[in-house]
Amino acid sequence: MMRQAGRALPEYRAVKEKHSFVEIVQTPELATEVTLQPIRRFGFDAAILFSDILVVCEAMGQSYSFRETGGIEMAFPVQNAGDVDRLEVQGAVERLDYVNQAVRMIRRELDPQTALIGFSGSPWTLANFMMEGGSSREFVQAKKAMYAQPELFESLCRKLTDVIVDYLNMQIRAGVDAVQIFDTSGGTLAGNQVEQGSLRWIREIVSKLDKSVPAIVFSKGTRNWESLVLTGANILGVDWTERLSEVASSLPKQVGVQGNLDPAVLEASPEVAIRETNRILEEMKDRSGFIFNLGHGVRPSSQVELMQAVVETVQASASNTRSA
Repeated sequence: MMRQAGRALPEYRAVKEKHSFVEIVQTPELATEVTLQPIRRFGFDAAILFSDILVVCEAMGQSYSFRETGGIEMAFPVQNAGDVDRLEVQGAVERLDYVNQAVRMIRRELDPQTALIGFSGSPWTLANFMMEGGSSREFVQAKKAMYAQPELFESLCRKLTDVIVDYLNMQIRAGVDAVQIFDTSGGTLAGNQVEQGSLRWIREIVSKLDKSVPAIVFSKGTRNWESLVLTGANILGVDWTERLSEVASSLPKQVGVQGNLDPAVLEASPEVAIRETNRILEEMKDRSGFIFNLGHGVRPSSQVELMQAVVETVQASASNTRSA
């Protein structure tokens, strides 16, 4: 499983030549095609829904677009209580029906033995984009609000949490086999603020999810594993800056571990890709509940042949384990 693997594929670029990113996300047939492309090429055990974390913001009334110079531009920055009041919780999930349709379409097309993973951004991560007004080299506005305007910050996270719960449960009803919460800005919080700014909201979301499928929590750069376990996640994602075996040994056995190959390896050489993949597989060979993955998303500049080398290495290891 490699998040955003499709972005590096020539077949994805062919679709992208004819359709904008937002158009692909919002058109169930196109989202289905792009979701299935990496499965056809690599035979992953799981497909990841092709979508974007910012669809939640758009459904609440804050649309987004792509700047000509690169990065995201939100329609307006959330700066005050009036801006938060403009954001609509009621009807947001209905406005995301294109995701519902895409999940159902993908599930029909996908082999029953291949899992489908849905996802959402975390409230903290989405709040950063919403308050900053788009992409930024350094997100500061959400953090400033958390310290200086806690009521404003909490009212925004309250709305986001309510929508995300409904959104992920909608994906579960539509047929995903697991859901993942991406807290990609988690590591930007001061250690004593991780609970207040992020984990409290994730914990509430997980507690309100349909328990028929596992919940994965990936909080990039967050190191308090005990607190992450307390979110109730069934599986924790780990970024590439940690030694995966050491993290796994600190977690309860019933909590799965996902990770954590450095995405930069996919721009090196086949030898490096195979070596680093084998290193992780060897370290984790005795840990049940281990899901091999990257430590973050695939970059568009990744080399397809290196992705293939990683996949073949993992699949060969799994085959050897089954036959042993």
